Formats: sequence, C-alpha cells, structure tokens
Amino acid sequence: MDKIGVISLGCSKNRIDTEIMLDLLKSSGFKFVNDPAEAEILIVNTCGFIDAAKEESIENILEMAGYKTSGKCRLLAVTGCLSQRYPEELKESLPEVDLFYGVRDYEQLAGRLAELCGKPVPHASGCGRVLTTPSFRAYLRIADGCDNRCTYCAIPIIRGGRRSVPMDRLLSEARLLAQGGVKELTVVAQDTTSYGVDIYGRPMIKDLLNELSRIDGFVWIRLMYAYPSTVTEELIDSIISNDKILNYMDIPIQHINQEVLRRMNRHGSREHIEHMVKYIRSAEPEFILRTTAMVGFPGESEDQFKELLNFLCENPFNRVGAFAYSAEDGTIAAGYTDQVDETVKNRRLKSLYSAQQKLSLEFNRRRVGKTERVLVEYIDSGLAYCRSYAESPELDGYIIVKDTGDALRAGDFAEVVLRSAEEYDIWGELTK
Repeated sequence: MDKIGVISLGCSKNRIDTEIMLDLLKSSGFKFVNDPAEAEILIVNTCGFIDAAKEESIENILEMAGYKTSGKCRLLAVTGCLSQRYPEELKESLPEVDLFYGVRDYEQLAGRLAELCGKPVPHASGCGRVLTTPSFRAYLRIADGCDNRCTYCAIPIIRGGRRSVPMDRLLSEARLLAQGGVKELTVVAQDTTSYGVDIYGRPMIKDLLNELSRIDGFVWIRLMYAYPSTVTEELIDSIISNDKILNYMDIPIQHINQEVLRRMNRHGSREHIEHMVKYIRSAEPEFILRTTAMVGFPGESEDQFKELLNFLCENPFNRVGAFAYSAEDGTIAAGYTDQVDETVKNRRLKSLYSAQQKLSLEFNRRRVGKTERVLVEYIDSGLAYCRSYAESPELDGYIIVKDTGDALRAGDFAEVVLRSAEEYDIWGELTK
C-alpha cells in the first residue's frame, strides 16, 4: 500500500497540520492521489469546533469508509480535532476506522503507516510542508492553541494554551515558502495579535510582520484572526506604512453588547472596538476590515441582538461572517441555564445574514469604476477568478474577469477595472 488520499477539513490552521503530515509521508515514499477511489490508504483530518463541523467530519469519515468496499482502500485513519476531543467515543461508534490520532500527532501517524507498509521511517524536512493551496499562496501558522478562554470556545480544550512558534523558525519556514514560489502569505493563529507573549514576554506580531516583509518573493502579506483587545494603534500604523503588508485585517468581535462580551469572557470593550475602527478609518479610509459575529449566545436578549445588528449596519466593517452559538462540551457557556431557543437563533442568524449581504453589495458597488491590482486565483471556462487586497482567500468573493484569452494564468498579477457588482463578486476587465 503506497497510494494515500487525504481529506482535510476545518480551518487554515488544520490545513497546515495536513501539509506537515503530507511532507512526512512523502519522505517515506508514499504517493498521493486526489481520487479517493484510487487510494489504498485514506486519512481524514477532522474539525471538531462546533456541531456543524463535527457533523461534516463524521459524514466525511463515513463516506471514506465506503471506499473500503467500493474502492481500493485497505486502511482508514482519522486524525485532528474531533479525534483529539472524542477518542473513545469515536473508537466505539466508528469500527470502520483502523487508526485514530489527535492533533499534532501527524509524526506518529506517519510513522505508524510507514511501519504497516514496510516503508522507511518518515523524517521531517526542517520546516517542510506539501502545500494543498495553489503554489503561489500559503498560510503561515505563527502559534497554536489559545489563552483567551472564551466561555463558548473549545479550542483550548482541544489544542491547549497558546504556544507561539519562535520567530527564527517562522522566518526559515517563510523563506522556504517564498523560494517555492509563494507570492501571497496569509498569517494565521487562533489569536495572531498576541503572538510571542508566551516566549518573548510581549506581543511580537509587528516585529514578525516587518521581518516577513523583508523576505524576497512575497508580494502580499495578509494578517488574519486579530483579537480585538490587542489591536493597537502602533500595529495599525506599522501595517499601513509597509507596502507588502495588505491593508486588510480580520478582527472577530463576536458581539458588541458589553454584558454579552463579559459573559463570553471576551477581553476589551465596545469602546475599544469603536475606537479601533475609528482610528483605522481615519488613518486609511480604504483599509479593509473583516469581522465575525455570533448570535444566540446564552442570555442574549432581543435588544442585545438588535444592538449587534445595528452596530454592524452602521457599516464599520467591510465584510461580516456570522454563526449561531453552539453549546460545546466542556465549555463554561454550555452550562449556562439561559440557553437561547434554536428557532430564535436561526431567526437572528437569518437577519444578520440579510444585513451582511446588503453591506457586502454596498461595499462592492462603491468599488465599481476603480482600477485594482488583482492576483489570479484560477481560470475556468475563459473566466479569470481573481482577488484584490480586499478579498481574503477562501473567505471572500472574487473579482471575475472575462474575455482574457491567453493573457492571464493562475498566480499572475494584473490591473483590472471593476465594472459591475454583485453581493459577493465583482465583474471586471483587464486594463488596456
């Protein structure tokens, strides 16, 4: 058995675990196939963050198990957050699975597969990864785990407290990515703006970004998952003044009502969030702000929800993601007695989605007529699907360019005039 198929679910941080595991398997001589029907070994790297993610993981595991009869699969392995969180329950309920491993167990999994298949012991190639993204973009995980201990979040239960990666190691990894052709680097962690506190005694995200920007090859550097209370004016100024670091930041606020934030154990305040947004807007009006909001947290009243909705409708953020609260095993909020009814959650989520769609359309319409620099993500049926600095990979929409002929390829940069707007996508054309 040497043909392996891998399903990677969940967030970009989980994707990086998959890429490290693939590098280890590659060092043992395994071959990778995209068609699960052709794989002799199937691996599912699971997500276990919220109920919907758990369900998706289980569905994928069962689907891959089906290839034991309909395909060539002889061995099915499950790893990642779900198996870290529920190891015994999964072993009991999923006898179709041959191997279970938790998070960060990719070296042990790779070693076990090599042993079973009579292959050489895998070895890590320094900061090696087999990218599952297009070759011109990649994620850089600067820390794992989280110390914020939000009452609704299972991440510290699954992945433990924050463990920042030493800067020299990150820079070595980044240089390898740049040498491999990566042009857009997206910096991720559970909480990027607290990077380094655990090993350097203070936040080092500004210093890290500046060092990354000095690496030849990178054209765009994008910062995601910035915790609101640790976003500072100094950090904003540093981003705006650096040509390589995009004027784009994802800042998940989750809510704006002070009592809800308190019960969530979200550090900071409405006042800080408002000050931060105001400062960014005054410093650079074209700065793109993305956020995430949660509805239906235990005890959330109709007035508190409306406060959140009204705040977002004031349009301080360009892009808004939304999800309904999910009671997660082992979290403090799961024990709150004032859980919100599911029908109420769904209604509020629908309202927030509707508002988000309007905000997105308004934002895109304001861009019509402008010329923006874009990175071509992929070409399909004569259409080039591109992103500007305002579109984060795998989260935001596309700038779609038609009638390109052979002028563009994936990974190219181009100048595009924006012609018409939809809720999430914009249509444009190449400048003459």
